[in-house]
Formats: sequence, structure tokens, C-alpha cells
Amino acid sequence: MNTHESNPMADERYARGWAKLKEVDGQAGENVIDSLKDIAPDFARLLIEFPFGDIYSRPGLDLKVRELSVVAALTAMGNAMPQLKVHIYGARNVGCTQQEIVEVIMQMAVYAGFPAALNGLFAAKDLFSQEVPA
Repeated sequence: MNTHESNPMADERYARGWAKLKEVDGQAGENVIDSLKDIAPDFARLLIEFPFGDIYSRPGLDLKVRELSVVAALTAMGNAMPQLKVHIYGARNVGCTQQEIVEVIMQMAVYAGFPAALNGLFAAKDLFSQEVPA
């Protein structure tokens, strides 16, 4: 049983999160949610409600700053390559330049070490190579 059935507040939170997910990550974010539906649909719902419905929807930071912060955090973690790629895509989707993303990843070498920064740069390089020139 889905724990959020017939809860209007949860439905509003989900709708707000779904809209924000689509705004930030576009199809890449929707693909992550779709990949969870057969194994953990409640987790997919939580992934929409908390990060995107509650945190990304808060005032105070624009989406570019939020996504650059996420790229920095995931680069520093060094163990979240799939999520890093989704958020590099998201950063580009909300208007971050390739240079801004590269600078944030390079800065993580100071705090997380060169291996973490190198892995982040290779993730960015891979995604940038897939972009269609404007």
C-alpha cells in the first residue's frame, strides 16, 4: 500500500516536487524516478517530495546555485557518479555554463582531493561531449 494515498498535503508536496524535478533535471530526472517504480515506488515518491518538493522549492537560492552546490557535494563524495552526471545535466539545464561547472569541480580538489576532482571532471567531459551545439 502506498503510504500517501488520499493525503492532500502529500499530494501537493508531490506535485510541487514533480514540477521542480522536471524544471531542474528534465528527462534525466524523470528517468531516475521511472527506474525506481518497479523496485521501490515509495522511495521514488520520497525522492520527489523531500529534495524537490521541500528543499529545491525553498526561496533564498536560485536553481543555478543549488545545482552547482549539488555538483560540488557529489564530486566531493566521490562515490555517486550516476547522481553527479544527472546533476551536471541539471546544472546545464538551469543555465550553468560548462566553465562554471568545471570551476566548481576543480575547487573540490582542495577539499576532497585530486581523485574526486578528476572523476568529476571526467563525468563533466562525458556529458559535455553529448551536448548538441546551439
